[in-house]
Amino acid sequence: MKKLTLAFLFLATLSFGQTARWTTAQANAWYAKEPFLVGANYAPATAINELEMWQADTFDPKTIDAELALAEGLGMNTMRVFLHDLLWQDLGNASPAGFTKRLDQFLDICAKHKIRPMLVLFDSCWDSHPKLGKQRDPQPGIHNSGWLQSPGADALTDVSQYPRLKAYVKGVVGAFKNDRRILAWDTWNEPDNTNASSYGKDHLKTELPDDRKVAIVTRLLPDVFQWCREAGATQPITSGVWIIGGSHDWSNPAKWTPMERVQFEQSDIITFHQYADAAALEKIIPVLQKMGRPVICTEYMARGVDSKFQTHLPIAKKAKVGMINWGFVAGKTQTFLPWDSWKKPYVNGREPAIWFHEVYKQDRTPYDPAETAAIKKVMDK
Repeated sequence: MKKLTLAFLFLATLSFGQTARWTTAQANAWYAKEPFLVGANYAPATAINELEMWQADTFDPKTIDAELALAEGLGMNTMRVFLHDLLWQDLGNASPAGFTKRLDQFLDICAKHKIRPMLVLFDSCWDSHPKLGKQRDPQPGIHNSGWLQSPGADALTDVSQYPRLKAYVKGVVGAFKNDRRILAWDTWNEPDNTNASSYGKDHLKTELPDDRKVAIVTRLLPDVFQWCREAGATQPITSGVWIIGGSHDWSNPAKWTPMERVQFEQSDIITFHQYADAAALEKIIPVLQKMGRPVICTEYMARGVDSKFQTHLPIAKKAKVGMINWGFVAGKTQTFLPWDSWKKPYVNGREPAIWFHEVYKQDRTPYDPAETAAIKKVMDK
């Protein structure tokens, strides 16, 4: 009887979409039908950021197809992929219809390779002044030198732009609300990330003050969850909590930040980022699972901090926690370089001792064959 009830709740969610947060029963019924979810945060090697990935002039389905074929060969079954609010307007080569068409084409390529992506709507990381059109070239030796926040600082601080942001969320989610090719919607990546540890306080003079930015996003994030639900999403909705390192007490709600409270209390499924060693992963999984909902790690794998495929995937598989690493094929994002490259770029012959992120080199051969073998092993390929 319990199995029948869970199945009914799952089917009811698919049929009618969301008007409120999923119950734990609905969330677990959804997750029970999913395989062990493994994939990467994905942008093609030819794109420096979200706009270059999706704009008409630089959308690159040929590269996407070839790279996702590599992912299929490893047994990966999901990808986490970032969208951008500026694409949902009629300016230059951007338009809602054109963006929807390219997203549909991307989802067809994913389906061809048995991959169901998690789509990210907003992002608080990196450049706070995104602009449509030709994107700048990568800065030599610097990790993620061209990635963009969405929305940018101008939109965050201008409430007259919030209807545009709402139209974007409801438009893109509404267009694909019943699409089984999509795994889930991630409303906002690292919404309380202030970028100070990467850019430094003086790198971007026009970045919002830390406390103001976090306060604005904390107020806006519940609206984004609601907009997704009003759009009728039948896929789960989430926003991932994050820390750098392994020490943080998420077991005590009294210690949650206001942002974490929104993320934990609004998400249908619990997602998190974990750039720390295997012992820290083993410690945090039971804490998050006590919330009674499915748990997926949507960022990990940074070799320099002992976050690795060989150590982390077996732990996650045993606990049935999905794992999505950062980066796939080395390219214009340059995220194979460490975070500290913002302070000391890898130029003039200086090379990292080990790659930070990415699975494949630019020539599409593995960075470390032992890693790809480990992924295949855990996926039984």
